[in-house]
Amino acid sequence: MAGNEPTATAARHHAEEPVARHGFQDADEVLPQYHIEAQTSLVERPLRSLKFGEAFAVLDSYGDIGVLPGPEGLYFQDTRYLSRLHFTIEDQRPLLLSSVMQDDNGALSVDMTTPDIRIDAHDESTIPREVIAIERTKFLFRGACYDRIGLRSYDSRERTLRVTLTFDADYRDLFEVRGMDRPVRGKRSVQVASDKEVQFRYVGLDDMVRTTAVHFGPKPRHIEPGKAEFQVHLKPGGRASLFVRIVCESHRAFTSAPAAEKVGEDAAAGLAAASGSNAARLPRDLPEGVAFARAYRDARRDLRAMTAGITTVISSNDQFNEAACRATADLYMLASRTPEGIYPFAGIPWYSTVFGRDGIITAMMALWIDPNFAKGVLRYLASTQAKAVDPAADAQPGKVLHETRRGEMAMLGEVPFRHYYGTIDGTPLFVMLAWEYYAITGDRETIARIWPALELALAWMNEYGDRDGDGFVEYARDTDKGLENQGWKDSHDSIFHADGQLAKGPIALCEVQGYVYAAKNGMGKLAAMLGHDALAERLGHEARSLRESFDKAFWNEEIGTYVLALDGEKRQCAVRSSNAGHALFTGIALPERAQAVAAQLLSKDGFNGWGVRTIARGEARYNPMSYHNGSIWPHDNAVIALGLARYDLKPEASRIFEGMFDTALYQDQKRLPELFCGFMRRRQRGPVSYPVACSPQAWAAAAPFAFLAACLGLELDHGRNRIRFRNPTLPNFLEAISIFNLKLGDSRVDLRLERHADDVTVKVLRRVGDAQVALLK
Repeated sequence: MAGNEPTATAARHHAEEPVARHGFQDADEVLPQYHIEAQTSLVERPLRSLKFGEAFAVLDSYGDIGVLPGPEGLYFQDTRYLSRLHFTIEDQRPLLLSSVMQDDNGALSVDMTTPDIRIDAHDESTIPREVIAIERTKFLFRGACYDRIGLRSYDSRERTLRVTLTFDADYRDLFEVRGMDRPVRGKRSVQVASDKEVQFRYVGLDDMVRTTAVHFGPKPRHIEPGKAEFQVHLKPGGRASLFVRIVCESHRAFTSAPAAEKVGEDAAAGLAAASGSNAARLPRDLPEGVAFARAYRDARRDLRAMTAGITTVISSNDQFNEAACRATADLYMLASRTPEGIYPFAGIPWYSTVFGRDGIITAMMALWIDPNFAKGVLRYLASTQAKAVDPAADAQPGKVLHETRRGEMAMLGEVPFRHYYGTIDGTPLFVMLAWEYYAITGDRETIARIWPALELALAWMNEYGDRDGDGFVEYARDTDKGLENQGWKDSHDSIFHADGQLAKGPIALCEVQGYVYAAKNGMGKLAAMLGHDALAERLGHEARSLRESFDKAFWNEEIGTYVLALDGEKRQCAVRSSNAGHALFTGIALPERAQAVAAQLLSKDGFNGWGVRTIARGEARYNPMSYHNGSIWPHDNAVIALGLARYDLKPEASRIFEGMFDTALYQDQKRLPELFCGFMRRRQRGPVSYPVACSPQAWAAAAPFAFLAACLGLELDHGRNRIRFRNPTLPNFLEAISIFNLKLGDSRVDLRLERHADDVTVKVLRRVGDAQVALLK
C-alpha cells in the first residue's frame, strides 16, 4: 500500500514468539515517511464506515464523530470536513443498544435509549432509563451525510427533552490526521447562515475554498457556531424526528491562481463529476425530512444499479454466506464512479482514493464476480498513464499511476501523491489484467481502446523499468519525497538481506519479475488476437527467456525457495517471504520448484495457522506486529492460493482458505481486515489484530472470491467458450456451493458444486447461451 506504513505496534505480547534473530528493532531510527501515527488502537472500539463517491465517514458505534481521539470524521477529497458531531439528551449520552451496518453497507442503523435522567436537581424529578427509544440512521450520498434521529416514547407521562448536537470542522488534510505536522495552514471561519444552518469555511493555501454546511430540521430552538439545541415534546406513545444534513463542497478561490489551474488540469478531478459529489444542493425551502427520504431512495437505487447482474454465491455454510455477503457489500461500497467506469478505492480510512496496484489486484480477484471492476480500472489507468518524465512524481512515459490525492497537502506538493507513479509493479499488473479481462469477456473494443496504453506500458518495462539492461525490472526512487520501496511491501525496512541489512537499490523484486513474465505472455496473446504476429512471437520469446534467467538468479537452494529480491549489485536477498508465492501465481516458477515453494510457505515458520506470513518466522527482521515483516495480509494469501492452484496444489490452497475463513469468524461483521499480526495460532484464541489496519479494504474484500476460485480450479475461457473446473476441491467448512449468474461472454450459467468425500461434482442448474461447462480431474 502506498507508502503509508504504520509504526504502531499491537498491545498484546506473546512470549512463545522468538524475537528477531539479529535484534533489528530500529528503535533509534527516525520515523519513516508517511507513517500512520497511533497513540490509540482502532481495535479498542468498533468503528463504522460509510462511503459514497469521494466522501467517506468514520463513525463510532453511536454514529458520532470525535467524542474520543481517533480518525473519526466526515472526509471529502482527502480532507476532514467534519471533525466532531456529538448527540446528547439532557447533556447525557444515550445508552447504546445496537449498532449495525445494513447488509449492503448502504446505511448505519443505531438503536439507543435514554439513561436515567435527572431533570431538576432541586426537586429530584427524573426520567427513568429505557422509556424513550432512539433510532438513528446515517448514510452518504453525493457529497453529503444524512442523519435522522428518531425518538419514540414508551412512557406514561408527557415529556419535554432537550436534545443537543455539538459539531466542528477542522479541515485537516488526511496526512495530518495520520500524524504529519504542518507549520502553516489556511484560514478557517464559521458562521450561522440561517436559523437552521451553520456553515464552516476554509480557504486553503492551495487557493481552494472548502465548505461544510450543517443543515437542521426542524428549526433548532437555539443555534450557534458549533452547537444546535432542540426542545422535543413527546406524548405517551409519541414520536419525533430530527434531521441533520452535512454538505461538503469545494471550489477555487481565484481561478487565475497557479495552484487552482493545477487542480483544474488534474485528470482525477473527473471523479467529482462522475460521482455527483457536489450535487447535494437542494431547494432551501425543501423540508429536511423530504430531503432525507429522497436521498435514501436515490442512494439505494444507485447501489442496485451498480450491483445489477453480478455473480453471487450461496454455500452450505451460513457463516461463510455472511462473510461473502459482507465482502460483496464492501467491494461495492468502496467502488466509485469515474468517467471511465467504476473503480474500487483502496480502503477506509487511510486509502479512500484511487490506487493503481490495489485496484488492479482487486479487479483480478473479483473478475469472475464482476468484470466491470476490471474494465473501469483498465480504462481509468490508461487515461492517467504517465506521458513524460517527472522525477518529482517518480513518473516516466508509460508508467501506470500509483495513487492520486486531492487534499491540500498533495496539491501544494507537501506530499508527492497528487498524481504519483512510484510503483514498480503497477505497470506489468496493468498489462496482466488486460489479458485476463479479455480472456473472460472477449471485449475486443475495450482492448483496442487501451491498446496504445498497453504498448506504452510494454515499452516502459523494457526501457525505464529495466534500468541496467539485465532483463529484470527494478526500482529506485527519483525524488527524496517518494517511496523508498516501491513494491506492494513498501515499508522502509521491508527489503533486506539475510543478515538484516537493508538492501540498496536499484532493487529487483521477486514477484515483479513474475508480473512482467505474465504481462508479456498476456500481451503476446492480445497481440496475436489483433493480428500483430511479429510482436506476439517476440513477446513469447522474451517471456521464455525471462523465466529461465529468473530461476537462475532468484532460486536459492539453501533456503529452498525463491529469494525476496536482488539488490543493486545483483546480490540475493536470501529471505523466506510470501513474495515467492507470487511466482506461483504468475507461472514464472518452474514446475519442479512449485512443491518446494509451497512447503516453505506452509511450514510452521511461514504459516501461522491463520495465514501465510509476509516474512517467515526466524528471519532477521521478522516481527509479527510489523506492517510487512511478519504480518498476514488476506490479499497476499489469496494470490498465493491462486498460485498454488495453478500448480494443482489444491490441498495447500484449501488449507490457507480454511485459515482465512476462521479469521473472518473472529472479525467484526465477519470482515477480513487489511492485515493482522503474525503470531502463531493458539487454541481457543482468535487472531491478533493490527492496531491501525484499514477495514474495509478492497483487496481484502475481494480475497474470499479468489480463495474460492482457487480451490474450485475455476477457469473461464472466452476463446474456447468454456467454463472449466480443474480438479476442484472444497475446504472442510463447505459441503456445497451454488454459483448464480456466472458470466462468460454473452452466456450466463447457474451451477452447484458438492463435495463427496474427496471428490467434487458439478451440476448445471441453468444455462443461457452456449458456453460449455467442463470438469477436469
